Amino acid sequence: MKVVAAVPVKDLVNAKQRLVRVLTAGERSELARAMLVDVLRALAGARFDAVWVVTREPTVAAIARAAGAVPLAEDDNRGHTAAVARAQGEAAAAGADIFVTVPGDVPCATVDELTAVAEAASEARAAVFVPSRSGLGTNAVALRPPDAMRLRFGEPSFDNHLAAARALGIAPRVLALPGLGLDIDAPDDLAALLARGPGTGTQRLIAGWRLHERLAAAGAVRAR
Repeated sequence: MKVVAAVPVKDLVNAKQRLVRVLTAGERSELARAMLVDVLRALAGARFDAVWVVTREPTVAAIARAAGAVPLAEDDNRGHTAAVARAQGEAAAAGADIFVTVPGDVPCATVDELTAVAEAASEARAAVFVPSRSGLGTNAVALRPPDAMRLRFGEPSFDNHLAAARALGIAPRVLALPGLGLDIDAPDDLAALLARGPGTGTQRLIAGWRLHERLAAAGAVRAR
């Protein structure tokens, strides 16, 4: 069974604008880099047949190559949905049986979780979805075949994806996975990441930033 995974990444310099209240521009860039490295490390451990990073940024492409992934070049930053659609088409053309996509901001994703997502797409036509911890977003998808359905990201993409799969006659499978479920977009996500302890490079990075007071000021944690 040939499995191809794709990670869409726009850039690192302008990443994570919703965190401007608590992180500097430099910190946001470091955070985005660390999260991507953690995600690619987990994908490498899952031993899929190929891992692609969809990007137009040379820095992101270099990170992908260093992690053993293959950059899939974009002409422009057309957004998450368009990047995933590009990868789906490439996966179908390459003869992949299963297409997996995850974002680059789920640093707590584990090898076991990623393997479980791919293995859950065992039917001849399958759609597997992992919700974000809010239940609104979609943090991982596995499709068999890769072009089984069109994916559209942006909240409330999770419910929309379930409905779209059913409309095509595909019974969607849902996996609630804590690592994949934690995408880092807002201050409360950073607080949740800190609370998990130093298990990843991203967690170790932000642990050194003394964020508690900044997060408390943003209302993400209680002040001490």
